[in-house]
Amino acid sequence: MVLLVAVLAVIICRRIHIPPMLGYLVVGFIAGPGALSLIPQTQDTEFLGEIGIVFLMFSIGLEFSLGKLKAMRSLVLGLGGLQVLLTIISMWIILMLLGVALTWAFTLAAALTMSSTAIVSRIMAEKNELGQHHGHMVMGVLLMQDIAVVPLMILLPAMAESSEHLWITIDLALLKMVLTLALLLVMGNKFMTPWFRVIAKAKSSELFMINVLLVTLGVAYLTELAGLSLALGAFVAGMLISETEYRFQVEDDIRPFRDILLGFFFITIGMKMDIQVLQQSWQMILVLLTMLLILKAALIFGIGKSMRTVIATA
Repeated sequence: MVLLVAVLAVIICRRIHIPPMLGYLVVGFIAGPGALSLIPQTQDTEFLGEIGIVFLMFSIGLEFSLGKLKAMRSLVLGLGGLQVLLTIISMWIILMLLGVALTWAFTLAAALTMSSTAIVSRIMAEKNELGQHHGHMVMGVLLMQDIAVVPLMILLPAMAESSEHLWITIDLALLKMVLTLALLLVMGNKFMTPWFRVIAKAKSSELFMINVLLVTLGVAYLTELAGLSLALGAFVAGMLISETEYRFQVEDDIRPFRDILLGFFFITIGMKMDIQVLQQSWQMILVLLTMLLILKAALIFGIGKSMRTVIATA
């Protein structure tokens, strides 16, 4: 059923000349529980969408070598870090002034601070802008948001339970995250090229493809075990392979998987839309939308200007 609605979405989008991503979202809503209920919203469909993000982040990682990531550290920590911190604080204060309870206000502020890495990076890739300066700035912010999810996922339940050991828990999680990423980058950078050369000597396209899937899903699984996201692990796997001479062959081999599974991801997102919620809470939705678009844009523009970025890029 998911394949059927995916095919229909692409056919319709091609006919009326709109991006397939938008078609997937609309068809997902029509086929999901919000309309015709052709596809049930279960853990299976959620997992299908998540694997799509894994392959998208892997292909983006192929564009970012370790050297390029080191050069981007000021963007990730500076621009990305300030965006996350200032956006959460600003939105938290505004929501509390609107009468939202402290814990709920923080949860909403944290959610609105984040962006969809899958959607933003897909749009940037379609426009061939990931390699440009503003593309690097966008990816710096998105990477920092993915990293910030880790302490937030610990902080939110702890705030609800008033944990006495909150800061110890957060510090341990951050330490585990740093150690995991450092180990993967150091060890992976050392062994990835020799390993791929061993696989390439077999001169089997089937074996090469299996190995690419093994590395992608294997590293993603390791980061999930460490409490990080599957997507972040896939990004690291892509960066490690980008250091090898097989980068372009891997990119060609993985593209069909990425595009098909990413379509599934957008369908599962469309399935989450609930018209009744829009009708019942449209005032609050408008307030949140205004904060999301205007306040967030103003903050990022200000941070960009403070970092001496030209006005157009900021």
